[in-house]
Amino acid sequence: MAKLTQLIDNEVFRAYATYATIVLLKMMLMSFITAYFRISRKAFANPEDMPASKGENAKKVLRTDPDVERVRRNHLNDLENIVPFFGVGLLYALSGPELSTALLHFRIFAGARILHTIAYLTPLPQPSRGLCWGVGYMVTISMAYQVLKAALSL
Repeated sequence: MAKLTQLIDNEVFRAYATYATIVLLKMMLMSFITAYFRISRKAFANPEDMPASKGENAKKVLRTDPDVERVRRNHLNDLENIVPFFGVGLLYALSGPELSTALLHFRIFAGARILHTIAYLTPLPQPSRGLCWGVGYMVTISMAYQVLKAALSL
């Protein structure tokens, strides 16, 4: 079993840790963006989240908003894509890829997810968001293929 110091000395693992942290922080930022949109649009999901409102005013605040829902969908898309990257990327980093190839995978994925968020929240016309999603998804599939290839060749 690899010791922690061996992982820290591994350049591929350090690159993975760096880019995984970047995309995880980006995903966590979506929670704050959702909260900002909920507060600024006065669109709360639960009665206890609302400012002290009674009666009819409470019903007006407890609603959905298209902008809030757009941010929420973006956050869900992050969960569907960054979580698999986190797991597959770890296995990939530990499978011994070339540093340059690993950096290419990690950088393209991080860039695609950041551009996907920009395309989703702006919103930019399609196919910009779809292309960003597809590029990131293909990177994860490429890493998964490399992991399986390395595991099956043992």
